[in-house]
Parts: sequence; C-alpha cells; structure tokens
Amino acid sequence: MNKKQLIMVVGLLLLGLFLVACGSGEPEVVEVTREVEVEVTREVQVEVPVEVPVEVPVEGEAPEPEIQQVPVTFAEGGETLAQVQERGTLKCGGNHNVPGFGYLDPDTAEVAGFDIDYCKAVAAATLGDAEAIEITPTTGDTRFPTLQSGEVDVLIRNTTWTFSRDTALGFDFAPTTFYDGQGMMVRKDSGIETLEDLEGGTVCVQSGTTTELNLAQYFETIGVSIEILVYPDAPSTSEAYDSGACDGFTTDKSGLVTQQILLSEPDAHTILAETMSREPLGPLTRHGDNNWNDIVSWVVYCTFNAELLGINQANVDDMLGGDVPVISDLLGETADLGQNLGLSNDWCYQVIKQVGNYEDIYMRNLGPDTPFNLPRGLNSLVTDGGILYPVPYR
Repeated sequence: MNKKQLIMVVGLLLLGLFLVACGSGEPEVVEVTREVEVEVTREVQVEVPVEVPVEVPVEGEAPEPEIQQVPVTFAEGGETLAQVQERGTLKCGGNHNVPGFGYLDPDTAEVAGFDIDYCKAVAAATLGDAEAIEITPTTGDTRFPTLQSGEVDVLIRNTTWTFSRDTALGFDFAPTTFYDGQGMMVRKDSGIETLEDLEGGTVCVQSGTTTELNLAQYFETIGVSIEILVYPDAPSTSEAYDSGACDGFTTDKSGLVTQQILLSEPDAHTILAETMSREPLGPLTRHGDNNWNDIVSWVVYCTFNAELLGINQANVDDMLGGDVPVISDLLGETADLGQNLGLSNDWCYQVIKQVGNYEDIYMRNLGPDTPFNLPRGLNSLVTDGGILYPVPYR
C-alpha cells in the first residue's frame, strides 16, 4: 500500500468512530439465548418391602390357631358346703305330716318319704353319708323363714316354684322333682261331681300355701261362690274336713291321695278329676351361694341321668369298670367333674348307691307297692312320655 492509500484508510476509520460517538439513536440490544444444563433434584418416596418371617408348617401338618389362654378356677365349695362339711351333717327343712313325701313313720319312728330321700341324696353327695341328716319339720307358714334364717341348709318340702318365691324371697329353686296340680276332695255321697257343684259350700285349705291363693282365684274365675276355711297345717286341715266342717278339702292332688288314707273312712271320699293349677315342686336354697345351688341341682340331675342310663341302686356296682364313657363319667371313674362342685368325683355314685335313681326313689315312696300307687304321669322321663329331662353330665 502507498502512502496515499494509507492516509485514506485512516481517515475513514476516524470518520466511523466520530459517527458512533455522536449518533442520536439508542444502542441496539441483542438478546442472546444459551442453552444451559440445569440439574433438577426431586424427592421420590419409594416403598421398600420389609421382610417378615413366616412360619411354614411342616408338610402334612395343619398350622395350629393361636389360642388365648384363659385361667380357669375350679370351685372349692361355697360357704354353705363348707359349713355342712365342717358340721358333718346336712340340715334339711322337711315335713312330718305328708305321707309319701315327708312323714314320721310310726313303725320306725324315723322321718321318711320322697322329699326326705332327696335330703339323703344331698347328704350322700356332700358328706358321703346319706344318713348324716337332720330334718327340721316345717309348716306352710314357717318353711321360708326357717330357710332364710339359716336354720336349715336346704328346703325340700313339697314347695311350689313360683315367680314371687324365686325373685322376692331371696331363694333359688333347683330342678323340679315332682310335677303336681291342685285338686279337690269331696265325700262320695255329697252329690258333688264337679267344682261348680260346690256353689254355696265350704272348702278347707292350709294357710301359707299356693293352694290358698289359687282357690280364691279359681272359683272367682268360674263364677262359683264358696266359703274358705283356713287352717295352720296339713293335719288340722285334714281333721277339719274329716269332721264334716267342710264340703271340700283342697291341696295338691298328690297330697290329697296321701292324706286320704289318714281319714276315718278313706273309701268314703273321692278326688274330683278337675285340676285347678300347675304345681312344680322341688328343693330350694338361699340366694347368693351359687355353688350350693349347683350341688343340689346336680344331685337331682344325677338321679334323672342314672335312670336314663339304666343305673340303679341294685346294679350300680356292676356298672363300675365298664366301657361306656358317659356311665364312667357319671360314676366318677373318668373325668374330673366333681371338682367343679368342690366334691369328690364319685359323688353321683354315692347318691345312686346309698339312695337310688329317680325311679328307685319314686317307687319306694309312691309306687304300686305303697298305699298311694300314684301313676308317674308327667313325672316320667321325657323318653317315657313325661317331662323329666336329664341334663347331660359331661
């Protein structure tokens, strides 16, 4: 390049710089975009499986279910049982004036009868001795106070199971031992054939009994007007009727049958067919000692079960050592069911051996070989058309 050309280039450069410095427009802003890598971090919840040990059953064996262990306490006997065993005798409220059920036997001078045998059965179970009993005679008016006061341990005396007695008097009933109903006795020559024929007549009844209340209610229901004469006990009631003071004599039908033989002319009287009430009779205990009521109740069921299984007083020893489990359990050879009551396991064997099963007790006191010859009727086992149900002993 020659000197002249160099001067021209330098001049042009100086002119450009001058224009830029003195220009009036705003400078152009150029936006430049660059790609920038940005690292982004996010929290992610990941559920990690936890390894739980699993018990695998051995092949051929089913896994055992988890069983919650509940402590079981067997009965050691209630307060009444302890008192009876410490005393060595059972105090039983009974009757001295109802032949067949509870009466003073003139031949032996001892109290005997169907109810008395159940007193003996309780003594056999609890003391191992059926004769270790003390019978306190009671009337319809004195029987409940005698039990309430603790004078006796149990009341077994032709007593009807009713709502009010069960709930208001502080008692617990055991199973019914005799199903009965209220009847009416009249003289055969009186012309009275039905209860309606007693219109305007008089009826003798014992005080403090369900028969007294039933009598008034029943005759009011059928619209028959009678005069009711009340006496304190069975002998005075029967004597009043026998003397002619009353046209009719009412009590449980079983009581009428047993009282009839005591009348001066038994064959001169008849018991009307009509039944005025339901009278389930059985033992009762004071409320509050559940173990004692269980004992009395299962003594009754022992006699039912023994009859059902064909075990009686005569053959009970032959039944020992057999291969029928339910019989072995009942006789105390297997199982430990006696401990549930605080008794020895052979308590039911002692009842059967010393007193008998239900049939033994019934036939001995009320059956064909007695003056009463009472048909069993409702007092047969359910298997024989009655309503006595042997609750399973297992």
